[in-house]
Amino acid sequence: MAQTQAVDAVPEKQPKSVRVVLLALMITMMLAMLDNMIIGTAMPTIVGELGGLEHLSWVVTAYTLATAASTPLWGKLGDMYGRKGVFMSSIVLFLIGSALSGMAQDMGQLIGFRAVQGLGAGGLMVGVMAIIGDLIPPRERGKYQGMMAGVMALAMIGGPLVGGTITDHWGWRWAFYINLPLGIVALLAISAVLQLPKKRAEARIDYLGAALLTVGITAIVLVTTWGGTEYAWTSARIMELIGIGVAALVGFVFWQTKAAEPVLPLHIFRSRNFTLMSVIGFITGFVMFGATLFLPLYQQSVQGASATNSGLLLLPMLGAMLVTSMVAGRVTTNTGRYYVFPVLGSVLMVVGLYLLSTMDTGTSRFTSGVFMAVVGLGMGCLMQITMLVAQNSVEMKDMGVASSSTTLFRTLGSSFGVAIMGALFNNRVGDVMAERAGAIGSKVTEQSAQLDAASLAKLPEAVREAYQHAVSAGTHSAFLLGAVVAVVALVAAVFVKEVPLKGAGPKEDATAPKAPVAETV
Repeated sequence: MAQTQAVDAVPEKQPKSVRVVLLALMITMMLAMLDNMIIGTAMPTIVGELGGLEHLSWVVTAYTLATAASTPLWGKLGDMYGRKGVFMSSIVLFLIGSALSGMAQDMGQLIGFRAVQGLGAGGLMVGVMAIIGDLIPPRERGKYQGMMAGVMALAMIGGPLVGGTITDHWGWRWAFYINLPLGIVALLAISAVLQLPKKRAEARIDYLGAALLTVGITAIVLVTTWGGTEYAWTSARIMELIGIGVAALVGFVFWQTKAAEPVLPLHIFRSRNFTLMSVIGFITGFVMFGATLFLPLYQQSVQGASATNSGLLLLPMLGAMLVTSMVAGRVTTNTGRYYVFPVLGSVLMVVGLYLLSTMDTGTSRFTSGVFMAVVGLGMGCLMQITMLVAQNSVEMKDMGVASSSTTLFRTLGSSFGVAIMGALFNNRVGDVMAERAGAIGSKVTEQSAQLDAASLAKLPEAVREAYQHAVSAGTHSAFLLGAVVAVVALVAAVFVKEVPLKGAGPKEDATAPKAPVAETV
């Protein structure tokens, strides 16, 4: 399929109304990203009050599952019925889930309400990117999508700190209630200012396709979440989930060729750039969330850093990602070109992950910080460029499914990254502990391969040193795998075809016809 261009929607100098909408979009993106980061530091207090320690992981899993499963449907609904109403509905659903989560009286209620919240969050992330695609010309999008990447980085850095502060001073329920005033402000701003063409599709929603995709995604996420932790990878439960997931996804692909209005139109994958961006987005998610899991663990266990400010441990990586994403967006806006960023980003990601794999018990915090910054520079080049190129590769009518598909692949990549890198890490830690500390080492890690700082301090010196070597070996294996996987992103980036972005260049033909896909008040 020929590469298609999204058309101009607004002039280069955005009016005040558009700036208000963009600010509201940044708030909603912050809400969606910040919520999982905040809840992590509040979990010990929540368990202390509500009990249900055995179901602790489901507080996060329910949110993640609901977000991933709902993402494609939100995108398609926006394409069919109009972006504004669908996006506002997702905000309302997210706020309802937040309010109910704050009022939960037991762990079961909290898990259920977190699922409601996750359903809304799927629409928030897709809606933000799709609305930017509607409002902003392609050449200008890099700048604003770079800002959104910066919001994501800030959420990952500040989330644990904000969560700890809220929990300590206001109580854990305010970790959810804090969403309400911010969400209402964003909702009112979008309701009053955002003006997009109203749509009404005559075709019915593809309920069967949505159901098959939801089952498939749910099975995949559960396999990657439970495999090696709740159940052995070869257990009957995991095999059943794999079978269900594969059958559902095969059925989904078949049905999408028959459906009148498919949830995920397969024709968008005829675009080489869109398919390549999906691959790169998957691998970026794989690497980023794997890194954010194991880097704090390494710094706490091996380098003796405090777990209290765990978000700050990632500052070199996330700070570099924030700056680079902003620069990449600005350069793309000024030049209209982007090919260099996927290639350069993939190279930096491969090099940075390899450098991280060389860390051992003697690596200084400064050195590890430099290595993290290299990875962050790579991810900053990739995070929003993948979304920009994906949107630039489809027609305007498919903007929502393009945005949701890119988000979905990144989410699935994060699930696979945490699961596969985690399994490799845990196995390596167990092997090294058995080698260095014998039966005692095996006993220490039989419950979990991860020990917090307090538990580590109680171990005999010989066992503690063995554990530090084991964690170093585990991170070596995990990051080396990440480097190998990132090579696939580099290969994909090389084959990206640079299609010039339209919309804001000084040499744009003013007489060329432009379809008004968005209006401003």
